[in-house]
Amino acid sequence: MAKNFKNVDVATKSVWAGEEEYLVHGATQVPVMVSVAYGYDDMDEWYEVATYKKHGHIYGRNTNPTVQAFEDKVKILEGAEAATSFSTGMAAISNTLYTFLRPGDRIVSIKDTYGGTNKIFTEFLPQMGIEVVLCDTGEHEQIEAAVANGCKILYLETPTNPTVKITDIERMAAAGHAVGALVVVDNTFATPINQNPLQLGADLVLHSATKFLGGHADALGGVVCGAKDLVKKIYHYREINGATMDPWAAYLLLRGMKTLKLRVEQQEKNAKAIAEYLQTKDIVEAVYYPGLETHKHHDIAKKQMRGFGGMLSFAVKGGMDSVRVFLPKLQFANRAANLGAVETTYGPARTTSHVECTPEERAAVGIPEGLVRLSCGIEDANDLIADLEQAFAFLESNLEVTK
Repeated sequence: MAKNFKNVDVATKSVWAGEEEYLVHGATQVPVMVSVAYGYDDMDEWYEVATYKKHGHIYGRNTNPTVQAFEDKVKILEGAEAATSFSTGMAAISNTLYTFLRPGDRIVSIKDTYGGTNKIFTEFLPQMGIEVVLCDTGEHEQIEAAVANGCKILYLETPTNPTVKITDIERMAAAGHAVGALVVVDNTFATPINQNPLQLGADLVLHSATKFLGGHADALGGVVCGAKDLVKKIYHYREINGATMDPWAAYLLLRGMKTLKLRVEQQEKNAKAIAEYLQTKDIVEAVYYPGLETHKHHDIAKKQMRGFGGMLSFAVKGGMDSVRVFLPKLQFANRAANLGAVETTYGPARTTSHVECTPEERAAVGIPEGLVRLSCGIEDANDLIADLEQAFAFLESNLEVTK
């Protein structure tokens, strides 16, 4: 019997959604289907599947049962008509943009998107003859003015990586639709637990599934969701260009997503506690977390999000010299270029989110060299704070770097 997910909590959807079609031989878990090709004795049936007149699978670059279960789960979590997946989050972003943009088109976005996305805007799209307008993040009047001059796509990321800035999705979607633009939102930081951009007016929502969706730092993937007609076009671009999700990755992501709500709730609890602690430290110059009332767009975040997430960033006195001293002293921390995992992970923006950018490019979007991105894990908040306290104490004992 097909399950009805109407009026069902997101925690239940995370566990059950998208799986039942591929539960075979009484199995309670979706199998990893590694077959590259799928055979047909009936030539007419084969043709119908190959031409999408009938549901089925013919070749792994196109579709895969395990991958489709993952896509269906995300689709239901985001309240979308359709979803298609990719080998990485950047593949989801680039394939989506390249599907719809043509030479002579114009795209409007914000300045401090994820570094890889920013490189597409500043390097690759201009080479294709596409005009790119990057506005100050969170400056809604500026974005609206740029959009009013016309654009094919309005691309948003909220909260942003790594400065966790917030943009009003509903307001910007209205501005985009007024000029016939496609509104695309990167929802990686918020996750479907805390935010559903499609419900706020966006046309497409995408994720780096590598991060919070998987949650265990062991599988790469990306996904985009939206209306069937839009996703069909993106899927066609992806199936021909080949950035296909691996079925093993899909299995790991499916398994990780079963605990998505539990993880995000604990990560958010930790992030709030740590952000409040960091505000009390004289050695910390700035704390960026939308759950703090001091955050510039806290009210917007409170309006469009159900929670503020597990990501924050902060800057310490002494900049990178200080970061070099205190980060290695942390015990319960991965110092790595990843986020959204069950383990707490720290990293300067210059080696994580914006490693592709020059110091001047980072400064231009408001990212100081000593900014530290903190992805909270599911550990005990008191232990994480105590760990920071001892690392800061060590830093303060080397005051030369902070003067």
